[in-house]
Amino acid sequence: MKPEHLVKMANQIGAFFDAMPNREQAVKDVAGHIRRSWEPRMIRALHDHLAKAGDQELSPIVREALAQHLI
Repeated sequence: MKPEHLVKMANQIGAFFDAMPNREQAVKDVAGHIRRSWEPRMIRALHDHLAKAGDQELSPIVREALAQHLI
């Protein structure tokens, strides 16, 4: 899967949870959704892409979720 597509999907997940009033829970829910719904190779591919290109393409909530709970 193309890294750009993974970034787009992660940001869409983030946009959904970003509307939650409890930011801490929203961050956990973003990470949980990715962990439950994505294959491990998708998470690895996103991690590899971010290691090379940086995380500027990610929304703040996704960046926070990945840093705290996944990567």
